[in-house]
Amino acid sequence: MSALEFAALATCAVAVALSGLRALRVAQREHYLPGAVTRFAARWWRARAESSALGVLGALGALAAIAWHWPALVTAAVVAVGPIGLGVRGRTSRLAWTRRCRSVAALSAALAVVPALVSGVIGGLGTAVVAAGFTALGVALLVDLALLLLAPLERRLAARFVRTAQSKLARIAPTVVAITGSYGKTSTKGYLAHLLAGRFSVLASPKSYNNQAGLARTVNELLLPGTEVLVAEMGTYGPGEIAAMCSWMRPRVAVLTAIGPVHLERFKSLDVTTRAKAEIAEGAEVVVCNVDDPRLAALAGELAAKGQRVLRASAGAPADGARPDVVVRARDGALEVEVEGVEIGRVELPQGANVAAPSNVACALAAAVALGAPPGELLGPLASLPVAENRLARAVSPRGVVVLDDTFNANPAGGRLALEELARQHGGGAKVVVTPGMIELGPCQFEENAAFAEAALAVADTLVVVKRTNRAALLAGAARAGAGRSVVVEGRDQAVAWVREHLLEGDAVLYENDLPDHYP
Repeated sequence: MSALEFAALATCAVAVALSGLRALRVAQREHYLPGAVTRFAARWWRARAESSALGVLGALGALAAIAWHWPALVTAAVVAVGPIGLGVRGRTSRLAWTRRCRSVAALSAALAVVPALVSGVIGGLGTAVVAAGFTALGVALLVDLALLLLAPLERRLAARFVRTAQSKLARIAPTVVAITGSYGKTSTKGYLAHLLAGRFSVLASPKSYNNQAGLARTVNELLLPGTEVLVAEMGTYGPGEIAAMCSWMRPRVAVLTAIGPVHLERFKSLDVTTRAKAEIAEGAEVVVCNVDDPRLAALAGELAAKGQRVLRASAGAPADGARPDVVVRARDGALEVEVEGVEIGRVELPQGANVAAPSNVACALAAAVALGAPPGELLGPLASLPVAENRLARAVSPRGVVVLDDTFNANPAGGRLALEELARQHGGGAKVVVTPGMIELGPCQFEENAAFAEAALAVADTLVVVKRTNRAALLAGAARAGAGRSVVVEGRDQAVAWVREHLLEGDAVLYENDLPDHYP
């Protein structure tokens, strides 16, 4: 036994703790999905040449420790500081010590201790040091293992909260309107709650509480007696999830806003996405479909052929050529509304206001009509539609720079709408797009980001590329544009600093998407 071996063992323990905190933060941001921590760890170690070199050095240290023990100190140092850029504390994703997080942390710690403890008992301190070095390298795997082992328990706990919510829902008995889609869910939810507010007592699920646990929490904590309509946003990462939510929160009206390559990394194909989203229609009295989307236009036809009541919503360009039931057109600073082929009216929007996706308004209007609201009475609220937080919100900075905040948008269709809005800004000055690009687009991710960069420089003078996840794709698209310039920064704070340094009154900037900082 030597002091150096004790120091190596202690240093490895500290490194495991630091690496574990980073891994827990990633696990929490990725909804405790087993396998996600290891996947993100691999991304971070590959993101920079320096991190990759450190990773190799750490692995060599662990191997060398088999012969000499003390090189485990090198491994511990590498794990303590690397990968470069992934901090213990984050800007957008600080660790919240919830009950679930504490459970994962405790089991991960136990799993980390076992190899060194067993090795020490069998082979002594030196063997324990070797085991500790390899454990430090594998913290991400240990946290994923803990997530996998705890998953059955978490499902049982979640089921208990769902049963409580189901009982309360049955007791209060609001009419449920469920909304899903690859994008447009949150905006449509906000529009519908706004349209119904003067006629019904309405509760809309808050923020992005759009999974089983979030909706159960919405009901258990926020649903009050007397609530007449519950507007529930439903998201999914795969088939079966929406069906599970609808099994206890049965919608009378189901709304489908759009199908696109969001979360395609998980869905694998748009056909799977469509089937997973279509689960929301099962058993609904009325289904609202955005028929400007070809896949939803086809789904509307299928549902109608089965005898289900379908309301086709459109911004004026239905993909199936059939006449929509509800049309909302954005034209010359106003919304023009048509229901069942009859022009209901024209609503002037406040000066400077703009509805980026009229199809979302049409979906909300159709859902309100399905609940019995007279279309004519909905024209007034249309003039003051809310803007979802961080979704193409327009503001003017104290220096006179127009700021378009679309940081919660992360899909190609929304990106195109945001660029159209940037093009409409008439300050006469420079236009800038700041973006880290779009994620979870599967095999489409590189080309979609390249196409966005190319389109951005057709509108803007400068493209500011943030972070490394999509840097290669964005710069490839910028090169294809053959115009404008590209600026590369390491993070959102540096991007904001660049904008403040370079933009003046009359200029405009679009912030498109904002990756949480567990992405490289």
